[in-house]
Amino acid sequence: MKLNKYTFRSFLMLVFLAALYRAIPGRPWGFAPQFAMAIFGGAVFADKKLSFLLPILSLLISDVVYELLYINGLFEISGFYQGMWLNYLLFGSLTIVGFFINPTKLSSIAKGAFAAPTLFFLASNFVTWIGNGGFQRAKTFSGLMQTYIDGIPFYANSVVATVVFGAFLFGANYIMAGKLIKSKA
Repeated sequence: MKLNKYTFRSFLMLVFLAALYRAIPGRPWGFAPQFAMAIFGGAVFADKKLSFLLPILSLLISDVVYELLYINGLFEISGFYQGMWLNYLLFGSLTIVGFFINPTKLSSIAKGAFAAPTLFFLASNFVTWIGNGGFQRAKTFSGLMQTYIDGIPFYANSVVATVVFGAFLFGANYIMAGKLIKSKA
């Protein structure tokens, strides 16, 4: 996808809307568009640097919103926290999953929509366990398994969100690509 003025505006609008959506108080944990944005950017954007920027910029903006809500006593979780750089690294790396997605094949998109949150779930919960985060489970195999069990509600919501938001992003892209082809004919 070449980045023209229309595409750039759409990119910025998508980033800001996704960031604001992620920062909505009361939203189900894990149900956010950033996984779908990562795989979409990796699959569709020709400029791979821009594809990595899509989920990272959205996360950063939503974390700023979280922090502002927290500072003003409107939210119980701060936007900035120790180790957040690792979360950004993990989210950004999911863009690589998109490199292997054929954006015109539903089966390829579905595999990516399952793979991205699964990889994030496995990696982020391992990092949480090893770094004494979360519920600070014991450094045993049983403690690791308990950490994964603790993360299941987030994982389930992230898979559903990736399917929902991925359907919207890839579907809109498919429709728009078809309209562009017809308008050029």
